[in-house]
Amino acid sequence: MTASAPVTDVRQHILDVARPLLLSKGFTAVGLAEVLAAARVPKGSFYHYFGSKEAFGEAVLEDYFGNYLAHTDALLAQQGTAAQRLLAYFNDWLDTQTGDEAQSRCLAVKLGAEVCDLSESMRTALERGTGGVIERLARCIEQGRADGSVKPALEPRAVAAMLYQSWLGASLLAKIARDRAPLDTAMTGTRQLLGLHDKV
Repeated sequence: MTASAPVTDVRQHILDVARPLLLSKGFTAVGLAEVLAAARVPKGSFYHYFGSKEAFGEAVLEDYFGNYLAHTDALLAQQGTAAQRLLAYFNDWLDTQTGDEAQSRCLAVKLGAEVCDLSESMRTALERGTGGVIERLARCIEQGRADGSVKPALEPRAVAAMLYQSWLGASLLAKIARDRAPLDTAMTGTRQLLGLHDKV
């Protein structure tokens, strides 16, 4: 990176370089020196874009969820019934969390428990991001009730929260076991909560 590069470009470059490091090692274990070396920017530049490591962590989470929510919007806006769109979202989750590529993993799963006790600003960034996912799922479930493709026994927002919590927990258990079985179980539970038939 050169000193003449636009501020937003350098800032985004630092965030992009840092994400796989944090997904691999966690927030506490990654030092600023490692991030700066990987991004090839001087320490002074870092503090020009981020006031502290905590502010940097908050920015990483906001950037991650910005991209993730855009991806979620694209999946839930595809052609087909709401049930098909919801299954496309959860199938995408299953595929990305079972590969060998760390960059595809869920940053909320990786950092959630670690940073919530360390930083209130990072905790609220996680809360905003995860809340955004639940809101999108709830809207799609509501659409499924309207088109008849989804028959949840509970109110859409409650079902959306239950599903998201289930998949977050399953992702963590899959990491612990190094086995996709918890995610397969989450998919079975998802179909049951949504009242889906096997043919969907």
